Amino acid sequence: MEGLGWLGAIIVGGLAGWIASGIMKINTGIFLNIILGILGAIVLNAILIAVFHSTLGGWLGQLVVGAIGACILIALLRAVRGRPI
Repeated sequence: MEGLGWLGAIIVGGLAGWIASGIMKINTGIFLNIILGILGAIVLNAILIAVFHSTLGGWLGQLVVGAIGACILIALLRAVRGRPI
């Protein structure tokens, strides 16, 4: 989450994790939402930079990237565990 700062990353990460938990229908708390959103953004930003040499900028762009990345992380966790979260 380049350029957002720590507080911005926490806020956007929390919102992205909350959106992802709603899309993927899991019941998580605020702390796990923040972690999912931030890690999701890191993972998807790394993929976007490796493939397209660019990523979405700004708060809204990082919110989208974080939510999609968090959905990917949730899906991977479900695939590894073999049962719903």
